[in-house]
Amino acid sequence: MPLTDTILILDFGSQFSHLIARRIRELGIYCELLACNVKISDVKFKPKGIILSGGPYSVYEEGSPHVDPAVWDLKVPVLGICYGLQEIAHTMGGKVQRCDKREYGKAEIDIVSPSRLFAGLSHPTVWMSHGDSLSAAPAGFTVVAKTSSSPFVAVENEEKKIYGIQFHPEVTHTPEGTMLIKNFVAGICGIKSGGWSMNSFIDTEIERIRTIVGPTAEVIGAVSGGVDSTVAAKLLNLAIGDRFHAIMVDNGVMRLRECEEASVELREKLGINLTVVDAADLFLGKLKGVTDPEKKRKIIGNTFIEIFEAEAAKLEADVEKKGRKIEFLLQGTLYPDVIESVSFKGPSATIKTHHNVGGLLANMKLKLIEPLRELFKDEVRALGELLKIDANLIWRHPFPGPGIAIRVLGEVTPEQVRIAREADYIYIEEIKKAGLYRKISQAYAALLPVKAVGVMGDHRTYEQVIALRAVETTDFMTADWFEFPYDVLKKISSRIINEVKGVNRCVYDISSKPPATIEWE
Repeated sequence: MPLTDTILILDFGSQFSHLIARRIRELGIYCELLACNVKISDVKFKPKGIILSGGPYSVYEEGSPHVDPAVWDLKVPVLGICYGLQEIAHTMGGKVQRCDKREYGKAEIDIVSPSRLFAGLSHPTVWMSHGDSLSAAPAGFTVVAKTSSSPFVAVENEEKKIYGIQFHPEVTHTPEGTMLIKNFVAGICGIKSGGWSMNSFIDTEIERIRTIVGPTAEVIGAVSGGVDSTVAAKLLNLAIGDRFHAIMVDNGVMRLRECEEASVELREKLGINLTVVDAADLFLGKLKGVTDPEKKRKIIGNTFIEIFEAEAAKLEADVEKKGRKIEFLLQGTLYPDVIESVSFKGPSATIKTHHNVGGLLANMKLKLIEPLRELFKDEVRALGELLKIDANLIWRHPFPGPGIAIRVLGEVTPEQVRIAREADYIYIEEIKKAGLYRKISQAYAALLPVKAVGVMGDHRTYEQVIALRAVETTDFMTADWFEFPYDVLKKISSRIINEVKGVNRCVYDISSKPPATIEWE
């Protein structure tokens, strides 16, 4: 439940809905995103304001989504964005119709009437993405802005505090979009910026964990050494001490020295009660002869569950000797995962199977505890800094659950893992030396299942190829390849070819997402 003044975002299935939440959080204001058709009676708080997102539907068509009529009885400010504007107009007697020509991309707006929503804005450029538009505003609404092709780009009823805009202020393509959102949530809704912060979150969340877990129950959780699981583990440690049992499974396909470094950070620096299980031989044995990426993922996921359950059973036996019981499972769910699950459109189609320990719940019958489920990634990192977690860990690039196994294309063998690990280590080391690590969202080296002819020391070689991948992204849903300085790439390539036995060629992947994915498998 919200612990502060809250903006409620009702999601009509827009690809940008999560960006609305991010922009509000960046202002230090708390918000929650729920499906557009949620019953207001089921919402456990009264919002200070409501934002209706965009969406891919037409409000006038049968079966199109609409908000619970009780939304309008709350008497709080409402902002409709794109489809949200059309929902306001459709509900209140305006007219919405198909555009003669779909409006997509940048547009210049003309503000024709003073409005608190547009206070202080001077930049007329906004981002449009719609096939429908208003042909008549509802009675009692004033036209605030227009374009050469659309006379109702922004409308408002100041008396009822209902506002609608046809463009998307949440995307970076609308330069002053964040200011407009701030005008609504802070100026019109009256929420003070800065009330939501990680400083306030820590104490509140620790107290919440203690209340949920109680004085005797114990918690287990898998940790990987990544920022999410480490921050979650530290919160549990602060809340209940050694009653939290962290389990790290070394699956043999982690990055070079990762388990050793992570265990030092968790045990010695953060004081977390940690068990490390060396299962490298078991994982690599099961992966022998397997080349299909989905089979690799499933083998690793299933084997992880088996090992985790076995370790949990051992811990359970030890705990029961003390007259206690393990009742909870820690999971590092973040807010983007929550948004995906509550979206009006529902979870996205599966492009790849994602490794998730959530599959343990049905078998183990444990209650779930998710201390990070309200947070975006940047908020988790800010929280990690406050918890004194090492900066190298906080800013570590994302690492897939199946690890190096899906960065070794083809069969995963100890030798192939060695090559991929060593190349990746050199790659990341040089990126950090060049001061580029924080500018890149994710970088890694993949080992391709091909061999190439080369010449070393006047001798012909026939060895393997490393593909380097580096991308820039804000949400990992789309990504562009990173434009390295040539001298950095030259040094990386030279070091890998000279220092990693079995490699004689490096290539750089310049594919964007889409159409490619960030990982190769």
